[in-house]
Amino acid sequence: MSDAYTWLPHVVVAAIVERDGKFLLVEEHTAEGLRLNQPAGHWERGETLLDAVRRETLEETAHRVEPSALIGCYTTHYPRRDITYLRFAYVCDVTGFEPERPLDDGIVRAVWLTPEEIATHPTPHRSPLVMRCVEDYLAGRRFPLDFVHHV
Repeated sequence: MSDAYTWLPHVVVAAIVERDGKFLLVEEHTAEGLRLNQPAGHWERGETLLDAVRRETLEETAHRVEPSALIGCYTTHYPRRDITYLRFAYVCDVTGFEPERPLDDGIVRAVWLTPEEIATHPTPHRSPLVMRCVEDYLAGRRFPLDFVHHV
């Protein structure tokens, strides 16, 4: 490996939002075509991971959320683009909705789906982590928010 090459994972957050047995997801345009994903996006400089998950969910779905627990930290690698993602998935509760708010570029719509509908949806998942996070949520996997410390 060359000294000129620096490997940097892409840190992302994802909101796992459940209401009445349905989960909040987005259909979004990607380089691979239309995909189904949780509200998710990159962690930006100067914000906490909790700030990032609040911001991304609002930008992509027009829903205001408040994180209540960490489901887990996940990694996935896309060899075709040589990108590794480190995903922090948070359980979030809806605290508001702004129906007139425009959604981020590339977001087609926000949609509420049951786990069965997510598993069988005709739109491909953005990554295998979409279903994995739902399964971990349903299995009761939870860590306290202070599991990740910002100093």
